[in-house]
Amino acid sequence: MRDATGEVLDDGLAVWFPGPRSATGEDVFELHLHGGQAVIDAVLSALGECAGLRPAEPGEFVRRAFDNGKLDLTAVEGIADLVAAETQAQRRQAVRQARGEFGARCETWRERLIRALAHLEASLDFADEDLPDDLASGVDAEAIEVHDAIQATLADGRWGQRLRDGFEVAVVGPPNVGKSTLVNTIARRDIAIVSETPGTTRDMIEVRVEIDGMPVTVIDTAGLRDAAGDIEAEGIRRTRARLAEADVVLVVKDVTTVSEEADVEEVDGGKVVV
Repeated sequence: MRDATGEVLDDGLAVWFPGPRSATGEDVFELHLHGGQAVIDAVLSALGECAGLRPAEPGEFVRRAFDNGKLDLTAVEGIADLVAAETQAQRRQAVRQARGEFGARCETWRERLIRALAHLEASLDFADEDLPDDLASGVDAEAIEVHDAIQATLADGRWGQRLRDGFEVAVVGPPNVGKSTLVNTIARRDIAIVSETPGTTRDMIEVRVEIDGMPVTVIDTAGLRDAAGDIEAEGIRRTRARLAEADVVLVVKDVTTVSEEADVEEVDGGKVVV
């Protein structure tokens, strides 16, 4: 490839994908270049001097593919999730959705409902005609089956959303029972200060980790006790508020001092042992 002055910028490969059989449904021209930053800058600069060319906006190729019927909304969401995937479990879920797995399921529901609606309309519009007796009788059963299938998909405990956004695990307990040490062990680095002085952790410390392919945010919280000052009291208040939002509450206690009667913390209508 050469620039306007004839200088050779790089030796690469040019590939032409005529529409509508391209990824976007439009004519697509690709340049395969060596990946050095200087090469990329020189080629982009040369292309910028060509009339009618401009950089693509974020997500523009996916939007064009959607506009041209190459992708549906579920596949577009899958591609967005694939780009944002941090773990292998997130990647696998995003690939399935981007390849149309969920879209195909929705299309099946749509076709079944359209067929049921057609049978119902035919039985009403052509009531005097010699139609099969069971034409309308199966409409209720078909609608109920589709309804149940949709409800079963929605009743998965928001598993897909949890996998996409990650789980939150709040580590709670009294001061100086090893909460920060546990969080540091999970994170495999020192993110929280460990001290024998009670009340060291006064604000929440979060770390993002991957556990068996699942994205997990582990939260080190202030020790729950009667606060020794305004700052610690605010940390304890934030801890109690975060308990109501966490997916999992991991309680840490000192087995050498734990009483037979466990303390109970009221959280958002539920009870958490602390």
